[in-house]
Amino acid sequence: MQENEFRTGVIRPIECYREGWEAIKPHYWLIFVITIVGILIGAFSLYILLGPMVCGIFYCYFRALDGEDVSIEHLFRGFRYLWPSLFVTALIIVPVVVLIATIYVPLLLATLSGTVMTEDELWAMLTSTIVIEFIVAIVMVCLHTLIMFSFPLIVDRELSAWKSVTVSARAVLKNLKGVTGLWAASFVVTIVGYLALCVGLYFVVPLMLAANVAAYRKVFPKPPAKRNEPPAPEEYL
Repeated sequence: MQENEFRTGVIRPIECYREGWEAIKPHYWLIFVITIVGILIGAFSLYILLGPMVCGIFYCYFRALDGEDVSIEHLFRGFRYLWPSLFVTALIIVPVVVLIATIYVPLLLATLSGTVMTEDELWAMLTSTIVIEFIVAIVMVCLHTLIMFSFPLIVDRELSAWKSVTVSARAVLKNLKGVTGLWAASFVVTIVGYLALCVGLYFVVPLMLAANVAAYRKVFPKPPAKRNEPPAPEEYL
């Protein structure tokens, strides 16, 4: 299978969750620590290192799914994909920064400067802010869905940044029914996590990521191992 080829109609959300859980169950607490540490490093680096950390996290999940050993050191293998991962990270972070800069910063400055608004002006600003946030939220959900396979493709197939985005988008659109079901299942799992005193959300994140990796592997089967030695003579016959 070529790097830009993929399968369709193979994502079954419940099956993905079951396979994902079975893969990480033997390493759950290590996977949990790796995921939290990677996210924290990405956040404290002002998201500059978020891309490599996400790639490192996916690398660990791939190892778990393939039945290989997992260690905290594997998280830092993500730095191999620094440059392509930066582009994908920018697609996620830049729209949020623009939203904050164009809406919340002026609102904060107006508040700090003591600007007095009439009731109509206040309601107009609040309404416009809610409408813009709603539109941006819809756009971001669509964008995040389209690029959900980008980081895994960078790690698994070593695709370039742009190619990972385009291949991911095509694969998602061709598997939209399964992807939608996977997002719906993740929404239910998220709600369950919130109901567990909110902190439960952190403990279900590895499960959701594992399900996504299982879904990815169904769409993009594991490539055959590269041969390091010449074929046997009889293979030429």
